[in-house]
Amino acid sequence: MAPIPNPAAEPQDDPDAYVGLDAAGAERLARARGWSTVRSLPPGAIITMEYRQGRLNFEVRGGRVARAWKG
Repeated sequence: MAPIPNPAAEPQDDPDAYVGLDAAGAERLARARGWSTVRSLPPGAIITMEYRQGRLNFEVRGGRVARAWKG
């Protein structure tokens, strides 16, 4: 039987801290804080709802993070 995967721990980071930052700076900061994947999305983007540990999502409006969430 194959071993059960053990996902890496997520950074102890508050996604709300990224709201209002410029998108490029927020992405650099998120990667520096340990997020393995950072995804920037336009408002209303159609995305899948699967949860990915270690991923941080940004909704970007006018070059700034309007919303941020894990997964």
